[in-house]
Amino acid sequence: MFFDIHTHAFHPKIAHKAVEHLNTVYHLDCRGDGTIEHLLEREKAAGIDRCIVLCAATAPAQVIPANNYAMKLQREHEEVIGFGTLHPAYVDWEDELERMKAGGLRGIKLHPDFQGFALNDRRLLPIFESAQDDFVFEIHIGSDDPLDKAPSSPFMLADLMRSFPRLRVIGAHFGGYQMWDYSLEALGDFENLWIDTSSTTPYVTPSLLQRLLARHDPDRLLFGTDWPLYDPVHELERLRTMSGLGEDAVERILSNAGRLLGIGA
Repeated sequence: MFFDIHTHAFHPKIAHKAVEHLNTVYHLDCRGDGTIEHLLEREKAAGIDRCIVLCAATAPAQVIPANNYAMKLQREHEEVIGFGTLHPAYVDWEDELERMKAGGLRGIKLHPDFQGFALNDRRLLPIFESAQDDFVFEIHIGSDDPLDKAPSSPFMLADLMRSFPRLRVIGAHFGGYQMWDYSLEALGDFENLWIDTSSTTPYVTPSLLQRLLARHDPDRLLFGTDWPLYDPVHELERLRTMSGLGEDAVERILSNAGRLLGIGA
């Protein structure tokens, strides 16, 4: 079974505005329209069986609606695995963890840039402590900002892994969007750290991509597209042509998420 570990789909009422916002922030032309229907169409075209849809609350008041939507998508589409979200300023996070678990969510997405906090915010510590045995965390890592001003970085992620060795974390964008040299320096030696390939191949050279792939245990590499920013068909083709990997190794990257999430072939 093949997985796309990193996608986003928005409520149809806001999908158009969400895509426009992504185009503005990342200075690109999104390949998808932001709806779940288009996402599933493109995953099928790429031969992807299941996709993890990530939801992130940009404010505390959005936590419950975002998690409700993640549960709804997972309930209505057998191809979807929903990841919910929390915010460090959300007061009732303990109750929400219980609700998310009861609702069948396997993971939690954090995006420090969009959510307005730093990854080393001390308010996150009790959340990590309480959630680490029940949820996988998918965390956006990296920034266009200088290292000392970035909301997240590979070094912050390394500190987090040292502080919580049982915490299962997916470091998005090879563990450091636009900070791939720092990712090579800081990451690669943590038992419970997985790395996704999203939003990387459009920016790096084949040589750098190959160094990033070689830095990590092949069983801890996960295919991700960051849809609607990028298209599954195109991202899979770039991985195949730029990585120098054989088809068996590519298929391993496509299937590793099943073991992480406890989903059989």
